[in-house]
Amino acid sequence: MHQARPVQLIKWLIALFERTPYWLIALLGRFSIAAVFWKSGQTKVQGFALDIVSGEFQFGMPQLSDSAVYLFEEEYHLPLIAPEPAAIMAAFAEHIFPALILLGLATRFSALALLLMTLIIQLLVYPDAYPTHGVWATVLLLLLAKGPGAVALDRFIARKFS
Repeated sequence: MHQARPVQLIKWLIALFERTPYWLIALLGRFSIAAVFWKSGQTKVQGFALDIVSGEFQFGMPQLSDSAVYLFEEEYHLPLIAPEPAAIMAAFAEHIFPALILLGLATRFSALALLLMTLIIQLLVYPDAYPTHGVWATVLLLLLAKGPGAVALDRFIARKFS
């Protein structure tokens, strides 16, 4: 009889865990992955800063930082694209797609874009960072496969036009 109680407790806990709402998982995933890419994008620009968590705000015309071009020239060494256009594209992508993901707007397409960016970073820039990139890819694949969850503009738009 004593063995049955631990088994029942484990089954009860598993059932409780399975009731975690997807909207909560998706919202946390969207916020977290958006923050990773947004913060990286913020290092590539000057004249514009927005960090709602730390309270840093600077509204101006964003410009590509010299350090961003330097990184693409000296560290990243991407094939087939010059450092300055690559830095501009990365800064743009690291601001637009995270903002869309955070809002839950065009979530699957934005997740795909950041997943492709993650693969490029993994394969061509930092191949030893696979533990970090694996986590990013997992969150992005979840959003790609399952969508943004109920707390998202995508869901609102889908309801409006269905």
